[in-house]
Amino acid sequence: MPEPISKVSIIVSKGSLEGIYPALIMANGARAEGIEANLFFTFFGMDAVQRRRVDHIKVATVGNPGMHIPTLLGGLPGMSALATHFMQKKMEDLDIPPISEFIEMIADTGAGLYACQASVDMFGLSKDDFVEQVQDIITVGDFYAMAAGGQIIFT
Repeated sequence: MPEPISKVSIIVSKGSLEGIYPALIMANGARAEGIEANLFFTFFGMDAVQRRRVDHIKVATVGNPGMHIPTLLGGLPGMSALATHFMQKKMEDLDIPPISEFIEMIADTGAGLYACQASVDMFGLSKDDFVEQVQDIITVGDFYAMAAGGQIIFT
């Protein structure tokens, strides 16, 4: 019988609703099961924890095969806003909190939230650009040291 999972480290690399929510749901589920969880936000995934972006995350409609619409249609003005509205309404009906509340809730359970040093440098950001739940800006090496002995999930 395999050993139970005791730690997960989740890499969040996409800055869209469908890229961020899976990571948040996985981290929340891990904490509910008593599993240590750390979230590592990199590249556009950092939008989920940037003060100016967290409440403005949209559904990616262009080139998203999960939308089941032609790319040209997905690029029409207002399509992303419309898809975002419908998805947010559905999540609200299912009692899934908005990203900013979800981030706060997950941090309150003891999960670690970290921004990627290389991405922070690339985008010219600083610790002040992030929500207060981001504990630190760490290197990839720091992330691997933190993840040692656990499972790594890339979203």
